[in-house]
Amino acid sequence: MQKYTNLRSIMLKKGSKLYSIFNAKCPRCHEGDFFEYKFTFNPNKVTKLHEHCPKCNLKYMMEPSFFYGAMYVNYGLTVGISIVAFLISVLIFGVTLLQSFAAIVIALLVLAPINLRLSRIIWINMFAHYDEKFSKKEK
Repeated sequence: MQKYTNLRSIMLKKGSKLYSIFNAKCPRCHEGDFFEYKFTFNPNKVTKLHEHCPKCNLKYMMEPSFFYGAMYVNYGLTVGISIVAFLISVLIFGVTLLQSFAAIVIALLVLAPINLRLSRIIWINMFAHYDEKFSKKEK
């Protein structure tokens, strides 16, 4: 149990990709907020980003249409959610194929805002890396 706790604290501490992803922080300084709004189901606000990091000034839209690549990440997350929803509905609840399809659609609709935000933050974390000198920078 101690080994698991240490691994978890190492993986989720400041300086790791997972810290940036799960806290929706800037991938370079891990201090500035990535999204303009906290989690919301409002379609106009769910993926609204700051133009630059408020702390280290990293430009989030690195090039025109940068986040189109996040669609590939979104696709992978959607497939994963669909498989899990199908397995849970069939193996645990024993529903029919049509009912499991309905469960998948409902799960995807409910988790869409999380999926959209997660895909964007994962995508930018593939290209921007943590730099300790920016995390201590004061504006």
